[in-house]
Amino acid sequence: METLKILEPNFIGFSLFFSIIYFFGYFIIFKDWKEKLKFDASSCIMSLVHGTPATILSIYSISQTSFQILDFSIKNSTFQEMILEYSIAYFLVDLLHYLILHPSDILFIAHHLATLYVFLTCRFIVHHGGVTVISLLVLAEITSPLQNIWSLARYRRIDTPIAAKLYDKLSPVFYMLYSLVRGILGPLFVYKMGLAFASGKGDGVICRAMWMSWMVVIVSAILVSILWVMNLWVDLFRERQRKLLKKCN
Repeated sequence: METLKILEPNFIGFSLFFSIIYFFGYFIIFKDWKEKLKFDASSCIMSLVHGTPATILSIYSISQTSFQILDFSIKNSTFQEMILEYSIAYFLVDLLHYLILHPSDILFIAHHLATLYVFLTCRFIVHHGGVTVISLLVLAEITSPLQNIWSLARYRRIDTPIAAKLYDKLSPVFYMLYSLVRGILGPLFVYKMGLAFASGKGDGVICRAMWMSWMVVIVSAILVSILWVMNLWVDLFRERQRKLLKKCN
């Protein structure tokens, strides 16, 4: 019965909010863009509206927490659960975007599904571990502004020289920041999280099957992110090499 509370007003309101942002981007902000790009650009705007506020709210919530980030014994606060609802709504709407328009983009779909599993179970089933999960959210979304500006420039780089130049300038900067957060800081935090669970800090509030499943999907999501940015690095080096060879010839 607890899981039925997913239909509570806050969650429905956030879902409608992100849907409105998505279609506002499609029909207003990017109305003059190519049809396919309008949808992807609208997804970026929705991501911006989610990522930056979610990061700021999460950092504020963590700063107000008197207990350790990896202490699972304290029940989620109302504010933490609101942040989770806000993020769940975004990931669900964006997941629909990928399932409908990019069903072959397995990496992003898998990432969204993994994220939703942890957020949904933390918010609506176990009601513990919220401060830990929103700490992961900070690590995941801290690169959101740069990533979405980079994405918008990538979509338009063929059509406008300014976008192409911005894309070329931002790519190595974004890749380095993303690699640092997702390739080093994220795995380090998850490692400490796993040690905390294994030491019994979640016993009595988060069952073993649940926290083990969390670890599996979180590690999987990190691996997906690392694989994604590795592919971007490979593409960047290939493109730079191609331009260099063309210049030499």
